[in-house]
Amino acid sequence: MRHRKKRVKLGRESGPRRALLKNLATQVILYEKVRTTQAKAKAIRPIVEKIITRGKVKSVHTKRMIGRYIRQPKAVMKVLDVLGPRYKDRKGGYTRIIKMGQRAGDGAPMVSIEFV
Repeated sequence: MRHRKKRVKLGRESGPRRALLKNLATQVILYEKVRTTQAKAKAIRPIVEKIITRGKVKSVHTKRMIGRYIRQPKAVMKVLDVLGPRYKDRKGGYTRIIKMGQRAGDGAPMVSIEFV
């Protein structure tokens, strides 16, 4: 039984799954809109929201904490300079997931995850 198990495995071992989620989070931050599968979008949403919440306070500590998860300096600076101030007064719910239909190849539900 998987009662109270929060993690989604996405059919990958832990290392590739961690890399996938870090890359997807970076892409959402850089491009502000990404088209992906529904399962991946639901897995990445809390990660991106926690990063944005941390980015509201601009400090060296915050920069290093965000940099632990996001490896691209350009994305880290965007969180601190653009996205943090943009959502300064918002308590949460920075992203939305919009359903896009089925993927042609395997019928996977596709969605678009973007900032509000």
